[in-house]
Amino acid sequence: MAGLQQQLCEAALYVSGRPLDVKTIGSVIGARSEEKIKGIVRSIKERYEKSESPIQILELPDGRFVMQLKPEVAKHVRKLSNRPLLTPGPLRTLSFIALRQPIPQSRVIAVRGKLAYQHVKQLKEMDLISYEKLGRSKTLRTTVTFADYFNLNHDPALMRKELKNILDLQGQGPTVAPAPGPSDHEEQS
Repeated sequence: MAGLQQQLCEAALYVSGRPLDVKTIGSVIGARSEEKIKGIVRSIKERYEKSESPIQILELPDGRFVMQLKPEVAKHVRKLSNRPLLTPGPLRTLSFIALRQPIPQSRVIAVRGKLAYQHVKQLKEMDLISYEKLGRSKTLRTTVTFADYFNLNHDPALMRKELKNILDLQGQGPTVAPAPGPSDHEEQS
């Protein structure tokens, strides 16, 4: 049974493509003991570490687990991915929100254009951003899911520093979310 539980756990982490909590993993593998579930995931994690696999399993600060490519490998094969998480328009909107959060939705729309309404909806559905209603407006910010997906700190101030460092390394600096031009308005959402 332990072998089957390990296989089911590994399959769940692989297929989900996102962090899973212990309860979810337990429901898949048929276990209730939190310590047993964590033990199974940690043994799979150690197996990947020992095999020098390009895949790693991370235990996040909130107790969830995620299977992903190691960052040093991911940058070389990302272009081969069948389905990008986001197209360029929503990705620019997301980066604009992440670097300036919390930010009024009206400011995002003013800078990114009317298509940003659809981008915000898509990002919210993907649980990458959340919002608070303030009167008739919304204040947007990124979520824990966003931080986990991009391996960033959960603290918004530290996250902003990490993002700026990453973007500066890529030579993009502050031009990550430029004011919308003609090509932005023609993007598919």
